[in-house]
Amino acid sequence: MNPTVLSRETVLGALRVVIDPDLRQDIVALGFVKALSLDVGRVSFTIELTTPACPVKDQMRDQAIAAVRALPGVTDVDVTMSASVRSAASPDATRAALPGVKNVIAVGAGKGGVGKTTVSVNLALALARLGSKVGILDGDIYGPNVPIMLGLNTQLGTDGEKIVPAERYGVQVVSMGFLTSDDSPVIWRGPMLHGAVQQFFREVAWKDLDYLIVDMPPGTGDVALSLSQTVPVAGAIIVTTPQQVSLADSRRAVRMYQKLNIPTLGLVENMSYYACPQCDHQADIFGHGGGEQLATDMEVTFLGRLPIYQPIREGGDNGVPVVIAEPESVAARAFVTLAERTASQVSIAAHKPAEATRGRIPLIPVR
Repeated sequence: MNPTVLSRETVLGALRVVIDPDLRQDIVALGFVKALSLDVGRVSFTIELTTPACPVKDQMRDQAIAAVRALPGVTDVDVTMSASVRSAASPDATRAALPGVKNVIAVGAGKGGVGKTTVSVNLALALARLGSKVGILDGDIYGPNVPIMLGLNTQLGTDGEKIVPAERYGVQVVSMGFLTSDDSPVIWRGPMLHGAVQQFFREVAWKDLDYLIVDMPPGTGDVALSLSQTVPVAGAIIVTTPQQVSLADSRRAVRMYQKLNIPTLGLVENMSYYACPQCDHQADIFGHGGGEQLATDMEVTFLGRLPIYQPIREGGDNGVPVVIAEPESVAARAFVTLAERTASQVSIAAHKPAEATRGRIPLIPVR
């Protein structure tokens, strides 16, 4: 019997054993295998994933190397991992795509005081840390705290046509806080809010962003409605805490985004447990499991738990968020996990747009 001839077809056949755990198809069928070349017994190719924040990219690379190396005649395997983020929201006649931005992600909450801005800022920084190009838009017009948490005290400039975002820690930033003094209240009616939201989206020179995180104001109001009418939104993340009053309001927030035809990427439980900075002991001082049960009841993905951890508060006050100040801490790791799961949900939505437009995204198992 003649030995199997090494060819593109045999290599691609071997690579079909590598499955993307979120999209649940092999990397050949998904079109992830790029630039495949054979030089005698040396095989090289690129695996292009849908996000640089993929938590299992190293495992997928190792599986691909092992599968190809097992082929007769292969002497060496060279794999390059790359990523190209896809847009999860399709523009329509009323909401044109946002130039320079692939995915708009709203971070909202049914009530104030749940740490929504803290989550927004650290999520943006975690996505950037994982290799994504990220921006953050401070959509809380009445209480714009993003500049404080990022340690930014600047004025926005223009390029002659559009507003140029500020930048901090590699993240592009726009906020009403750059346009008002610290003690100046914004006293606007709905139409003025709508105009400001449109300006922040359409008149800002966002540059090559994979993800634009929008820190929403608390509750169910004008800004969320303006967001849904202005740009295609990849989805919303709902921030809750374990207490029953927060969970009840979170239900309303989920229902609001569904009514606005914005998919729910998932729910995250903030201040879920106390993490001791000295011993890493965890205590469920506000209860346990409420956020996860709510996600199950409402058929949305549970994105994880974030701890009560003093350096989170200190980092927000000092302008050096915990993802930057203590990147290896239990809190920073929790935010990185949130970023990975968020990116996975966006990838799923981009791969299955029909399900995304129905107001929800298929649940994925929590790793």
